[in-house]
Amino acid sequence: MEGEGNIRKLKGQLTSNEQVTYQWQQSNILDPLPLVDMASWIGKKLRLEATGAIHCTVTGKRIRKTYGDGMSFDAFQNSPLAVESIIHPELSRIHEGIALRDKDWEEKHHNQPHVVYFSYTSGIKVGVTRDTNVPFRWIDQGASGATILARTPYRQLAGLIEVALKDHFADKTQWRKMLTSGNPTREAVATALLDAKDAAYECCPPEFEPFLDEGEEVTHLNYPSIAFSKKVASLSLTKTPIVHEELKAIKGQYLIFSGGAVFNVRRHSGHRVRWSIS
Repeated sequence: MEGEGNIRKLKGQLTSNEQVTYQWQQSNILDPLPLVDMASWIGKKLRLEATGAIHCTVTGKRIRKTYGDGMSFDAFQNSPLAVESIIHPELSRIHEGIALRDKDWEEKHHNQPHVVYFSYTSGIKVGVTRDTNVPFRWIDQGASGATILARTPYRQLAGLIEVALKDHFADKTQWRKMLTSGNPTREAVATALLDAKDAAYECCPPEFEPFLDEGEEVTHLNYPSIAFSKKVASLSLTKTPIVHEELKAIKGQYLIFSGGAVFNVRRHSGHRVRWSIS
């Protein structure tokens, strides 16, 4: 099996038995190419060869380096896909009719129901996502489990709740720890998440209490693997234009190879590669 195209982030799905499955996603510059199921890739050798071309994921123009998810500098400065309220949801004002970049895009994506959640990645992490992005956001970040803390009618309110909790809970993932933790037991994950949720009720400001979710549902996620490394080191196509290693596991947006080398697929969005699996 082989192909050539511009990398896009892995497409993950969660099955009914708590298993994450992946599809290899790529484009011919901007035109999407057929998805490739990755279920049979674990335990086989994957070869990635950079062609030297990088194309902006928004405009398609050839660029020397990327910003954000494979964007040119101009796209990163102007595209709604890089609007400030993606990273800082508390900045969104579209519910007031005020757009930061693109009114139609922000109405569709940010003036919509959102959730505040706890996920178990390198530990407990608080985050925000649109409710229709569950559980895909958790898959992308390599969470082994997650639970919803609050439900809000628009993005800014979810962001304000997240900000209120940042003094008590982490809002970033330590990617090395997330990868080396493998697939922890569902009991350990559920206990940690529900304990965090109980603690959050105690420290959440009263004005946000009407939006809290009192349920105890935990979503569990197990990632495809035959082994997880105890130590990991990042691979970059810029420094290592040809990668040819046995694929041991996939977690989040990372391909984990024998020996602990890991490849962040999303970070290479826009890079054009020739690939083969054998």
